[in-house]
Amino acid sequence: MKNNFISAIVLTHNEEIHLERCLQSLKKIGAKVFVIDSFSSDKTKEIALRYKANFYENPWINYATQFNWALDNCPIESDWILRLDADEYLCEDGERAIVQDLPNFCENDSAATLKLKRVFMGREIKRMPSIKMIRLFKKGRGRSENRWMDEHIQISTGNIVDLQGSFADDNLNNIGWWTTKHNGYSIREAIDLLDMEYQILGNSHDNNLDVQAKNKRNIKMKYVKSPLFLRSFIYFLYRYFFKLGFLDGKEGFLWHFLQGWWYRTLVDAKIFEIKKNCGSDTVKIKHYIFKNYGIKL
Repeated sequence: MKNNFISAIVLTHNEEIHLERCLQSLKKIGAKVFVIDSFSSDKTKEIALRYKANFYENPWINYATQFNWALDNCPIESDWILRLDADEYLCEDGERAIVQDLPNFCENDSAATLKLKRVFMGREIKRMPSIKMIRLFKKGRGRSENRWMDEHIQISTGNIVDLQGSFADDNLNNIGWWTTKHNGYSIREAIDLLDMEYQILGNSHDNNLDVQAKNKRNIKMKYVKSPLFLRSFIYFLYRYFFKLGFLDGKEGFLWHFLQGWWYRTLVDAKIFEIKKNCGSDTVKIKHYIFKNYGIKL
């Protein structure tokens, strides 16, 4: 594989617990790595430089903005770009597919998907719908859509091909850290759902997405139109009982309860609070979010 075949963009903030594992994975495929850090106070920079990653710092707004900043400002010369989070890594089949299959893609093949493997508290969560995500795309043909949560890579032209490989999402922090992080996520998710309902940001939500991402977005729109609080409860029941989540043991129960019910109920609570104070007035909603959560839309 030629040296400039693939580059990887990794966004970080205090990721010393994960970054080395991620960079070891990327080293196996010979990727040139660009770490975009939002001013970490731990050993993130030290680890990145030890692995000879290209290290940049940029203030954090949201994932989409940071990722697109990397595309616009980093001297990426490779044919392909890989998106990988610091708490993610390529599985063996994913490494093999990238090294063996990706070089054989045609000129009109602009992006590739990998399967998502979910790991929670050290256990793979198997009873979830299979998800394929665009994680690789040719330089100049992809960008992150401008969303506060659940952002996908949008492809401007060409085909999207499924690679027969996977990557793992495996966060190693403790459960207290996880719940604190998801409390922070909840306002971003609330903004995203409010935007889908009221177009407060004027975003388009399905342009240039792969088929699975579009289907997921359509399902999410149905979720948006469902009653607050009831929808999160039904979603938990669907995952835990109908999709047999209870077979994933205690870790599975915590995953489905916390991520499938508690987190989404918290999102609904913030939406309820915002609507109670602002109704459907988008100007008031933006002002309320800025005043109470410090997020300028």
